[in-house]
Amino acid sequence: MAGFLVLAADGSKIELPRTQSHEAKFSPAKARQRRQKKGSRRSRSRAARQRRSRQKKADSPQIALTALHHTGLRLPWDWRIGPSDSSERDHLRDMLPDLPAKTLITAACGFVGYDFWSALLESGHEFVIRVGGNVRLLKQLGTVRESNGTISLWPDKAAKRQQPPLVLRLVVVQGGRHPWYLATSVRNPRRLSDRQVAEIYRRRWGIELFFRHFKQTFGRRKLRSHKAEHAECELHWSLLGLWSMLLYARKTLVEQGLAPTRLSVARVLRAFRRVLQQSDGEDSLKSQLSQAVIDSYSRKDKRSRGYPRKKYEPPTKAPQITRATKQQRQLAQRLLTQQTKKG
Repeated sequence: MAGFLVLAADGSKIELPRTQSHEAKFSPAKARQRRQKKGSRRSRSRAARQRRSRQKKADSPQIALTALHHTGLRLPWDWRIGPSDSSERDHLRDMLPDLPAKTLITAACGFVGYDFWSALLESGHEFVIRVGGNVRLLKQLGTVRESNGTISLWPDKAAKRQQPPLVLRLVVVQGGRHPWYLATSVRNPRRLSDRQVAEIYRRRWGIELFFRHFKQTFGRRKLRSHKAEHAECELHWSLLGLWSMLLYARKTLVEQGLAPTRLSVARVLRAFRRVLQQSDGEDSLKSQLSQAVIDSYSRKDKRSRGYPRKKYEPPTKAPQITRATKQQRQLAQRLLTQQTKKG
């Protein structure tokens, strides 16, 4: 889109059976340290037992999965796994060297930060990331010729380390209920218009749907392996299996002249299971996959329904945008002059 390979980034947690092997490798770091301590006396009071019970449930082992999702093909591109307290940004940093040129990363509010965005830009990639009230931005810093929407990310820690500010562009899009504040490294609107920025972030929803298909439709919300090394193998091969089936199904739909966006994941899985059970040939599989499309009728709005596990999260606040002080402008100009001399 607009000359970029658009990949969406997000993370999710996969549940594991409560075994010693999983708790030793995938529990949070604090929980692993508590288990390594020996000789501590346990209180026999009822309140202490209840606290230990709640803590034990909170320390349930999980695998942290961070994935990149191709927004055009609607298929996973790459992924990393780790303990439940792993950093999604560190996982994404690990995937940056394997990305092709002209890649644009789109993500939600969790993928913010000066160091993380600097790593993205230094690797030669661009981004469209939603920002909220946890991000402080500056305007009128004076390092570049500013236009409507030009802002800078320059936290105090970066300024003390003599690191230059990151000049970005802020695009405000009116979403379904609340506005989206999207920060992009593509400052030229002719290269990437505001409408394209909004469309790129809308396509990020595809990775949310993939996680739902993987955990609910494909039945991988909780893995079955009781050893840590087996669980890693199970997760990798489950992702590869779903990826290969969806890729083959989309290729079949394109050959039939159908839009790949109409693909039904549930019907694709049923088609593969039916062919494997009946030992039919490839022609039978293709004929069933050509019918694995979603229904044409329009769904009703289900937002008003009270689901038992429905999340009621507060709306994302607007980023904090302040005018740069005189000292900040002077320091930014001095750093810009030093960079010009070095260049």
